[in-house]
Amino acid sequence: MELILINEKDNVSVNPKNGHKYANRDIAIGEKVIKYGFPIGITTKDIKTGEHVHSHNLKTALSSVNEYSYTPDFAESKKILPDTILAYERKNGNIGIRNDIWIIPTVGCVNKIAERISKETGAFAYTHPYGCSQLSGDHKRTQQVLAGLVKHPNAGGVLVLGLGCENNNIGEFKKVLGETHDRIYFLNVQDCEDEIAEAKEIIEKLKTIAAKDKRTEVPISKLVIGMKCGGSDGLSGITANPLCGKITDRLTSMGGSAVLTEVPEMFGAEEVLFNRCANEDIFLRAEQMINDYKKYFIAHGEPISENPSPGNKEGGITTLEEKSLGCVTKGGSAVITDVLSYGDTIKEQGLSILNGPGNDMVAITNLTAAGCHMILFTTGRGTPLGAPVPTIKIATNTALKEKKPHWIDFDAQSGNETELFELIKEIAEGRKTNNETNGYREIAIMKDGVTL
Repeated sequence: MELILINEKDNVSVNPKNGHKYANRDIAIGEKVIKYGFPIGITTKDIKTGEHVHSHNLKTALSSVNEYSYTPDFAESKKILPDTILAYERKNGNIGIRNDIWIIPTVGCVNKIAERISKETGAFAYTHPYGCSQLSGDHKRTQQVLAGLVKHPNAGGVLVLGLGCENNNIGEFKKVLGETHDRIYFLNVQDCEDEIAEAKEIIEKLKTIAAKDKRTEVPISKLVIGMKCGGSDGLSGITANPLCGKITDRLTSMGGSAVLTEVPEMFGAEEVLFNRCANEDIFLRAEQMINDYKKYFIAHGEPISENPSPGNKEGGITTLEEKSLGCVTKGGSAVITDVLSYGDTIKEQGLSILNGPGNDMVAITNLTAAGCHMILFTTGRGTPLGAPVPTIKIATNTALKEKKPHWIDFDAQSGNETELFELIKEIAEGRKTNNETNGYREIAIMKDGVTL
C-alpha cells in the first residue's frame, strides 16, 4: 500500500487513495499521534506499525480555553512584482470582478417578492429569514452582513427591498450603511401600490447604469480572495488546502489580500497562526477571538471538539486537531495583518483572520460580506454550494473532479499553483465558475440571540 509521510516528525502516514492514516511505527496507549508535525490527538489503545489509525483508537486532546504566549515565528515574504487583471474600477478605489445587479431584502417577509423580481429581471436575489424580531448584537450582526453585501464591489447596482414595519426597516438600515452611492436604490413595498412594477423599473435603471461600465487594467493587489473548505477529507491538508496556501502567499506577496475564517476549525492549530501575527496587538486579538469562540461552545453546554462531521470521518479525518491543522494551511506562510469580527469588512492588505463559524453557507456569506471578490472553496466530498461571488471549487482528489465536473472547477491532486493562479485571473476577468453557470448562489446569516 502506497503511503505519504507529510512531515518527518509524523508517526502516521496517509493513504493517498482514501485519505486514511496508518501507523508508521508502534504507538503506545496514551501517546500523542503526530501528523503535519503536530499532535492530532491521543491513542486510546496500543497501535502496531501498519495499523489503521482512526476513531476506534484515537481521541481528541482538546479541552477548553487556553493561555497562549506570543512567540513571533515568521519572515516577511519576498515581494513579487505585481500582476494585473481586467476589472471594474469603483469610485471609492475598490474594484469589482463582476457587475451584476443584486436584490438585498432587509427582512425575510419580502423574500418571495425578491425572488419574483429576480425571475422577471435576471437580477440576483439574496434572501434570508431575518431582519425582524431580533435584539441587540444579534440584530446588529444581521445588519452588518447585509450592509457588506449591499456595498460589495462586485455588484454593479443594488435594490434594497424593505417591507416597512420591520426592525431593520430601511430608515434604520441606512444608519448602518452610512454613506452610499448612486447605484443603491431603496424600495419599501408597503409604500407602493404595485411593488413589482416599481421594482422592475428600478432594476432597469440599474442595468442601464451598469451597462456603461467597462473593464480596465488594474493591479492584482486590489484583489481579495476568501479561503474556505467544506466536506474535507484526509487529503484536504495534503493537496487542496496547501495549494490554496501557495496562492495566499503569492497574492499577498504581490500586495493583494486573503481572508481565512472558520474559527472552530482553528482549534488545535491556533498556535501555528498566532506566531505569524504581525505584532502583539494582533496576537492578543487573535487569542481573544479563539478563546471567545470556545466560550461560546461551553456556554451552550457543547464540547469544543464537536467536529469533524460524519463525512469528514468517512474521508479519513478523526479529530478536530487533525481537521484544523489541515484547514489552516490555506493561510500559507503569510503574515497575519488583521483580525476581523463577524460582519466586518476587510481593512488591511495581507492575510486577515475573520471571526465566524465553519458552517459552509454562513462562512461563504461572511467572506462575501467582508469584501472578498471570490472564494477558493476546497472539498474532498463535493458540494454544489455557491456564494454571491464566484466560488472556485477545488477538489482534493482527481476522482471527485471526474465524478462531479459540473461542480468542481479545479483538481488539486493533478493541478499546480501556476495553473490555479491562471484560473483565478481568468475568473477575475469574467470566466464563470460552475456555481455561477449552475445558478447556485446563496447566503445564510449566523443567528445567536433571542427571537421575539
